[in-house]
Amino acid sequence: MSFRALTLFTTLITLSLISAAQSPRIVYSEPEREDSRRTTFEIIGKMNGRFLIYKSNHNEDAICLYDNDMKLQDRVKLEFTPDQQLINVDFVAYPDFLYVIYEYEKRGIVHCMAAKLDANAKLMMDPIQLDTTQVGFAGNNKVYTVINSDDKNNIMVFKINNRDRDNFVFTTLLYDKDLQLRGQKDRISMPMEERNDFFTDFLLTNDGELVFGKFVKMNSNDYISKLSMVVKPPDSARFNITNIELNGKILDEIKIKADNTNKRILLNSFYYKQKRGNIEGLYSLVWDKATNQTIRANSFVFSEDMRANAKGEDASVKAAFDDFFIKNIIIRRDGGYLLVTESEYNVTRGNPFNRWDYMGGFGNPWYPMGGYYYYPPNGYWGNPWNRWNSMQNTRYNADNIMLISVKKDGGVDWSNVIPKSQFDDESDNLVSFLLVNTGTDIHFLFNLREKASIVMLNDQSVAADGHISRNPTIKDLDRGYQFMTRSGKQVSSWQVIVPCLIRNYLCFARLEY
Repeated sequence: MSFRALTLFTTLITLSLISAAQSPRIVYSEPEREDSRRTTFEIIGKMNGRFLIYKSNHNEDAICLYDNDMKLQDRVKLEFTPDQQLINVDFVAYPDFLYVIYEYEKRGIVHCMAAKLDANAKLMMDPIQLDTTQVGFAGNNKVYTVINSDDKNNIMVFKINNRDRDNFVFTTLLYDKDLQLRGQKDRISMPMEERNDFFTDFLLTNDGELVFGKFVKMNSNDYISKLSMVVKPPDSARFNITNIELNGKILDEIKIKADNTNKRILLNSFYYKQKRGNIEGLYSLVWDKATNQTIRANSFVFSEDMRANAKGEDASVKAAFDDFFIKNIIIRRDGGYLLVTESEYNVTRGNPFNRWDYMGGFGNPWYPMGGYYYYPPNGYWGNPWNRWNSMQNTRYNADNIMLISVKKDGGVDWSNVIPKSQFDDESDNLVSFLLVNTGTDIHFLFNLREKASIVMLNDQSVAADGHISRNPTIKDLDRGYQFMTRSGKQVSSWQVIVPCLIRNYLCFARLEY
């Protein structure tokens, strides 16, 4: 063999090995007889080499433990939960134990409880009661919200009483990693000056601060005209509220993120020039926790090239971003961050479900129910307690993914698009994507229809410089499995668990990079 031929052969072998390394392999679990598309589930995480998944069927709650080959090792019933149907369950998982925080209603009182389980899903201590709320009626309305800091050293349980529309009452309980109460239970009143006051998502920093935005929407279901940053320090029973000057900007849905490394809060939103206009660009604000004030606020107008890249087949360049929503904010070590946005919309009986419908109802995560505010954790489409919607003749669409890299100083470094076109007529569970951060690249897993009846799982990744790669076909991809990518979860730096449907039975797939 000549030197040139040998070199070519070696190069091909090397590329083949690299390709194989980049393509994840799949292992499927066997579906259990009682698990169907109606099963309530949550992927908890990985502990001691096994994967823990919570399932609820007909008021029977259990944690299933799978080995690395996704074979069921144990199914542990949660015997400590009451006979009453659970209103909600939250999990805070650590490398070798987890907390189960749940609530149920009995005789007009909602109980918020916590249990500590080991890596085998066995009780480590008897459940403790965190709080109670008298509602005066029987119902299944969620009262409590559970959030945790990124490092999981802080856990907060809180509720908001909105019976007085002019004065909301927050009750907050802040716990450490050992579920010991930090300080005391705080009750804080918040005046609601205007009828159209709303809140953004809530977040908990690694320092234990509760942070959220309070805003006013024009005409209740329109755009954001006033905005305030709200911070509750861990050792204080009051809110620090600071008005933010928007300088005439009309904002869309607001997304906030804690930059714990740099002690900052990031706030991002699309913005408009005028009411009922097209999305003009991106508004970005950086909030400094130490000084409790804005470091910088920038606006970036989307260029014609960005609009041309982002638009779908049927969209005009001018309206290119009108169906896009901010889905993820990924912080970089240098203080910059990556915005992940996606085009989402649905059509019911020939009528498009537009952005203003979204902003007027589903886009507001806080809405009154049963005297309290209820926060749906999976956004306006997904709901882990009712994954399959009953809306008839509704088509759910999820199209292109637009990536926008924002520099530390606020400028846009680069942007790129992952093209896709997805739809489903029964629910949104089979559309959208799962984001996987391997440390070197960020992968996007999503379904695409290769033919009319064949749906294939695709894997595309973006590098730090914005270059997008379409990765090789995933190994061991069996036909017949429908991947619910938006409900998947990354459980280690190289492994993800994705729920699947096979012949209307629920199972799970492990993908390993």
